[in-house]
Amino acid sequence: MRVRRLLPLLAIALATCGRAKGAPPATGPTAPATSTAAAHLGNLTLPPGFHIALYASVPGARSLARGPKGTVFVGTQGSNVYAVRDRDGDGVGDDVITLASGLNTPNGVAFHDGALYVAEVSRITRYDGIEEHLDAPPRPTVVIDTLPTDRSHGWKFIAFGPDGLLYVPIGAPCNLCDRPDPRYASISRLKPDGSGFEVLVRGVRNTVGFDWNPATGQLWFTDNGRDMLGDDVPPDELNRVTKKGEHFGYPYCHGGDISDPEFGKGHPCSDYVAPMQKLGAHVAAIGMRFYRGSMFPAEYKGQIFIAEHGSWNRSSKSGYRVTLVRLKDGAPVSYEPFIQGWLSGEQDWGRPVDVMEMPDGALLVSDDKAGALYRLTYSK
Repeated sequence: MRVRRLLPLLAIALATCGRAKGAPPATGPTAPATSTAAAHLGNLTLPPGFHIALYASVPGARSLARGPKGTVFVGTQGSNVYAVRDRDGDGVGDDVITLASGLNTPNGVAFHDGALYVAEVSRITRYDGIEEHLDAPPRPTVVIDTLPTDRSHGWKFIAFGPDGLLYVPIGAPCNLCDRPDPRYASISRLKPDGSGFEVLVRGVRNTVGFDWNPATGQLWFTDNGRDMLGDDVPPDELNRVTKKGEHFGYPYCHGGDISDPEFGKGHPCSDYVAPMQKLGAHVAAIGMRFYRGSMFPAEYKGQIFIAEHGSWNRSSKSGYRVTLVRLKDGAPVSYEPFIQGWLSGEQDWGRPVDVMEMPDGALLVSDDKAGALYRLTYSK
């Protein structure tokens, strides 16, 4: 494995009055992506008191996970998995290490009992004792290798739940289809050793982000709506699981009240679980987290941050931002932009993918187009 090092010369967390400027430059093979992020970081707008700066340059950065020793693990839709270390604790990644290469779309990463779990299209592997062996990773152990091989919506977000089980979505292998295999369009779960696979809920077209409400323990997830119904139909969704066996509508019903013109007949929307919050149409809402920390003002605790990767099939682009869903008494009361500026007119320079809280309460945001991780902080 090859170690790539970031040599930050300057870390500027900018942006008073809700605006960010500047970013640390980098040298070596990751410099082009860093230059892209640095050149545009000042275009990002945030609420007053929040600041954003470049944490690390990571090619194709997507899903995030963190080890107890502070290592940030980064999955991609390419073939590599990376680890980022902040050795001096200054809030800037010092080392970007290529942990694995030659993989099949290793989008999903999760950490459990000292091991890094990596989800490819059809298998999940485990790297034991990984934080002690970042510079010479061990050979992976195959956890499961019998997942569907379809590349359409085959990339995965994975995470361990409060029950110690590994949660794994399997997207629909198409824009719109009804396949008999119950694993498609589902969220499933299994034991850390790969045994005990079961489908938890169905009717989920493609979720690439979920988290558990710290107040209730219930699983919430984003879901991407189907394409080709129009610019503003159907919405992406923010959903909540209350029990095993629930069905969230796909491919019969979208957004809780839109019957599909091809598959909806005989399947009334009332038969399915409606979303807790309708999100923007085609915004590609993916990574999401409940905020648990204490760095941000108290009003943000227990609220939901969502990375909207951005549309590809609207006449005018939407998404390309981080949004905030505010909850009251366990239900959404607002859905609003939080960080904007990756999109200017119809030109986008970056695409946020995932969000992850750090031990100090800062929030990391990944960006696969600019190849960057950003660190979001708050100070009065």
